[in-house]
Amino acid sequence: MAPELNVVLLVVGRVLFGGVLAFTGLSHFTQTEQMAGYAEYKGLPAPRFSVLASGGLLILGGLGVTVGVFPVVAAVALAVFLIVSAVAMHDFWAVPDEDRQDELNSFLKNVTLAGGALVVAASATGTWALSVGISPL
Repeated sequence: MAPELNVVLLVVGRVLFGGVLAFTGLSHFTQTEQMAGYAEYKGLPAPRFSVLASGGLLILGGLGVTVGVFPVVAAVALAVFLIVSAVAMHDFWAVPDEDRQDELNSFLKNVTLAGGALVVAASATGTWALSVGISPL
């Protein structure tokens, strides 16, 4: 594949992946009360704080991936959050039958996104095209 195409694919992928996660984080601030209610229902401690903290992590992590600021740290943080969120919030094995498919879909979405975040982390260990070039590795 041509190097120019690799750069285009990398940048578009970063914008799609990181941008969507950052945008998702914004909803944690615009829908805090609804999300805190759901977090409380799921038994999360300090539900309002958890919603706001996770929103901040999604925004910072998503932007880190998108613009290339500590992209490895950002992507690994996103992966950890997504796995924890999958298990804590989308426990399809413990819900009534009528809710099982929705929770399973959300669980699988989070696990898939976590896998994508780990792929991003692996690809961000070298020089990253069109980034600000701040990386600890």
